[in-house]
Amino acid sequence: MENVIIVGTGCAGLTAAIYTARANLNPLVLEGRMPGGQLTTTTAVENFPGFPDGVDGPDLIQRMHQQAEKFGSRFRYGVVEEFQPGSPHRVKVDGEWVETKALIVASGASPRYTGLEGESALIGHGLTSCATCDGAFYRNVPVCVVGGGDSACEEAGFLTRFASKVYLIHRRDELRASKIMAGRALANPKIEPVWNSVVSAYLTDDAGEVRGVRLRDTKTGAESELEVKCVFVAIGHEPNTAAFRGILGTDENGYLVQTAGTATNIPGVFAAGDVADHVYRQAITAAGQGCAAAIDAERWLASAE
Repeated sequence: MENVIIVGTGCAGLTAAIYTARANLNPLVLEGRMPGGQLTTTTAVENFPGFPDGVDGPDLIQRMHQQAEKFGSRFRYGVVEEFQPGSPHRVKVDGEWVETKALIVASGASPRYTGLEGESALIGHGLTSCATCDGAFYRNVPVCVVGGGDSACEEAGFLTRFASKVYLIHRRDELRASKIMAGRALANPKIEPVWNSVVSAYLTDDAGEVRGVRLRDTKTGAESELEVKCVFVAIGHEPNTAAFRGILGTDENGYLVQTAGTATNIPGVFAAGDVADHVYRQAITAAGQGCAAAIDAERWLASAE
């Protein structure tokens, strides 16, 4: 019987591990298919407090992992396949049922990419899904945003602070974003829409960095090339909640719903980070939620005794 199981080892999960371990709860932390979360795909993080010269994403995660281990967190590689609420709660990890009094779900969300050949190898090398994280690295150079919704328009607007030009690539001839967001993007002189187009290939230089994209016209099939230094993919995220859907409350997009603080609709189950947050999606906000979830879990365990 575990006191608390934490699902996920991104900033939310590792911060929850640090706090619950320091509270002598001896947490078991489950590392899923992508240990370390999205931050492990980021080569440099310049906006995490305490690192004035920046820090590599994997290095930051490793430090947090070591800190959690120092205080007594235990780690196990495994993916949660099923969840059964109760007293205790039960999670099925790689075919084995494990029981716990409290559960913190910090399994994150996975950005949707285009699925083009060689795409995964380019993440962090001129391909990203986070303008807030990486936009400042592309000052005074052309970049592009792939997408046509509110997120794409917001990312494009943010990038105009840095880039010399922002191409907004959309498969249709009209943005599907809200009128106010679409109007704001189209009125920005640094944003140029590229209508009826999809990215058919990424173009790289000799160092393996993105130098441009090949575009295909969705109406004529004609192909062209566009020179950009970075591609920002903004076609949405997929919360990693498959094992919990139908049991834990989710919104229409599958994100876990927090009821009071980080609590979910099931007593003793808490949510933290990108698995519940589709607004901010930052390392620091995920860490803050991990801290809150740990404190909420500790207090719930104390009240349940």
